[in-house]
Amino acid sequence: MATSRLSPLDAAFLHLEDGSAAHMHVGAVFVFPGDPPAYGELLAAVERRLHLVPRYRQRLYYPPLPLAEPEWVDDPHFQLEFHVRHSALPRPGTPEQLRLLAGRVFSQRLDRFRPLWEMWLVEGLRGVGDDRRSQGFAVVSKTHHCLVDGISGVDIATILFDVEREPPDQGRPPRPWIPAPLPTPAQSLARAASDRLLAPAAAARAALHATREPEAMAAAVRHALDGIATLTAATLRPAPESIYTVPIGPHRRFTWVRASLDEVKSVKNALGGTVNDVVLAAVTGALRRHLLQRDEQIRPEGLVAMVPVSVRSEAQRGALGNRVSSMYATLPVDVRDPVERLRHVGEQMRSLKESGQAVGAQLLTEMGGLAPPTILAQAARLGASPRLFNLTITNVPGPQIPLYLLRRELGELIPLVPLAPDHALGVAVISYNGRLCFGLVGDYDRLHDIQDLAGHLRAELDALVTAAERSGVAVTRRTPAAPDRRGRGRSRPAVAAPRRRG
Repeated sequence: MATSRLSPLDAAFLHLEDGSAAHMHVGAVFVFPGDPPAYGELLAAVERRLHLVPRYRQRLYYPPLPLAEPEWVDDPHFQLEFHVRHSALPRPGTPEQLRLLAGRVFSQRLDRFRPLWEMWLVEGLRGVGDDRRSQGFAVVSKTHHCLVDGISGVDIATILFDVEREPPDQGRPPRPWIPAPLPTPAQSLARAASDRLLAPAAAARAALHATREPEAMAAAVRHALDGIATLTAATLRPAPESIYTVPIGPHRRFTWVRASLDEVKSVKNALGGTVNDVVLAAVTGALRRHLLQRDEQIRPEGLVAMVPVSVRSEAQRGALGNRVSSMYATLPVDVRDPVERLRHVGEQMRSLKESGQAVGAQLLTEMGGLAPPTILAQAARLGASPRLFNLTITNVPGPQIPLYLLRRELGELIPLVPLAPDHALGVAVISYNGRLCFGLVGDYDRLHDIQDLAGHLRAELDALVTAAERSGVAVTRRTPAAPDRRGRGRSRPAVAAPRRRG
């Protein structure tokens, strides 16, 4: 793969790490039932697929002067064993122990001078699925956000995993790979200066191309300007102070909540809205319960969630780099009734989509390519300011077919979204093969009770399902038992609306 410069959005995720305790890697925990593969077998399987994702053998190369963002170059010292690692849980190997291990893995920043990804094979897991006695294993992965966004990450997982039980390339030797020579400082400096000089010309060519379709261009400009106006108005209203927008450290807690996609679809069919509306409403209810548990004041202005939105076209699926924008949604934590809360969320999300806020944010980000790296770094920090939002909630549609790793079917796919500086909580949601999984990540000290928050989320999902049943819709409950604080499964009945406090 030829070397290439980081885009303004890709580089922004690097700048967010500088001088902060934030780690800008996305990640996932893949849980499999059954016996684990041998470490060498996993190494060989990954090596056979690396040619499909060449960026996984490349690292960042910084120009001698800050004229441009770093570029991707082949790593001449690439060693697969450094990136694919082997670990095991101590006995008894509970899901709680897996959560602790994942939290420790996600607490470590990726090495900027190596390819920005890691994968951990974790043996010794017990209690996979609903059976406490069943054994299994997990794969914990993390990749820097400057390399991949959530949607693209799903595509890469599909490449690295199999869609059939028998791998089509089983036994095939890996393709030979010879790294390209590193650029000299003079070459890097010359390329950086050239890219800086050519950036305005590239923008001009894009504008000239757009003039060939004046009506479409005019409509796009109006939509983008409306979106920028809406985005500016949103940023002028600071997000309220909360326990989720506080200084954070480098350590993380990680947990998850499982649900059935059919249950969530039954809720949206019965009560209205979309699957994403149901997800946001359930998280909003969980935050309300958590605030009440901590004796925090429930503010009528609610909380503000930054909701990433993919702007990746079908032609860009599978490509590395980021194609994502943002919307800022107010979560009505002051609304007590879960059905009314869902209605409020649905109305607001429809309004935000019509406003073009995500288009405006995307345009502002792309215009960052005309700014020098020092200005872009400041803009990245301002864009992640706690004045803008209280937490991140991202919902990614995953593959709805079984995936396999070395003839072993993937049971659960649990996502991780990074914490922005001075943000103590992030929620990532992904659907996979009829299941829905919420990955909750929190600052280790600020969110010491993150497992309680997971229980509140489970209760809110149950409350919405119960409301759907009361409306006359038949719902087949397929939600597995929620884990308690010790990681053991326990059944949970449907839970009514939260206690009326605040």
